[in-house]
This record gives sequence, C-alpha cells and structure tokens, in this order.
Amino acid sequence: MVSPSKAQSHWFVLYTKPRSEKKLAEQLLDDGIQAYCPSQVEIKQWSDRKKKVETPLLPSMILVNIKDEERDRVFNRKHAVRYLYWLGKPARVTSEEVESLRSMIEDSQFESRGLQKLKPGEKLDMTALGFEHVQGTVKFVNAQECWIVLENLGYVVKFRKS
Repeated sequence: MVSPSKAQSHWFVLYTKPRSEKKLAEQLLDDGIQAYCPSQVEIKQWSDRKKKVETPLLPSMILVNIKDEERDRVFNRKHAVRYLYWLGKPARVTSEEVESLRSMIEDSQFESRGLQKLKPGEKLDMTALGFEHVQGTVKFVNAQECWIVLENLGYVVKFRKS
C-alpha cells in the first residue's frame, strides 16, 4: 500500500463556471495546486475594431495535477464546479498528453496540417499530436477553424488559425 505522503498526483479535468477558466487556474496556482488552462490567441472583430484575445481551448474546463486524496481542495474556490467523469471514475489525463497539448499550442503544429485538407466526419488519430489512445472526429471545418470531437473524453475542441 502506498503511504499518503508518497501518493502520486494525476492530471484531472475540472469543470469551471463559464468564463472562469483563467481566474480559477490562477487561484489554484496560488493555493499550491498545479493547474493548466490551455488557451490560444484569437482575433475578435467588433463593428469598430479588431482585437487579439486569449481564449481557453477547453471552454469551462481546466486541467489540475493533484493527488487523489486531495481532489476536494479545488472546491475551496467558488469557480470550481466538478470533475469530469469517464466510466464512473474521474477522467485522468496523462502527463504526456498535457505536454503534447502545451507544445501543440506553442508550436502551432495543428496549423501545419492544413485546415483545408480536413473534412467533416474524418477520423483523426490524435497520437500524431501527442495524445495517447485518443481518436478525434472532425465535426466542423472552414478556412479559419476546426472543431474536433475527442472521443475518449466526449468533448469538442476548437482550433482556430491566428
């Protein structure tokens, strides 16, 4: 049996209140909990101007790296809603998947694939982007953005050209 002090932490998907992803991630970091809010820069256009805005890649979700027995600590913050569950257990994300997500965002690897080549309904093996055992299905694509359903998580991720 593993002693509590030597228990290993895991990455979990945490739902947040709408538009609270970055704020909650900052608060959890202040509490000593490793949190990651993957985001990308988008150009938003209003009638009178354009502006670069940092938007979360996973709306209403962040990733937290925490020990199983400490998972309830995140609920000390009012913006935390609940954990994502898969097959009756809290959904875990591997460290490799988190690092791949980071590098994909930083290196814009997704854009190099070419959005024009993708078609709705096309199955994508996300292991090429660093995800382990994750398959995606293209839901929507145009010249500027692509929505991919991550089947293992049952969630849609939106990629946008900057």
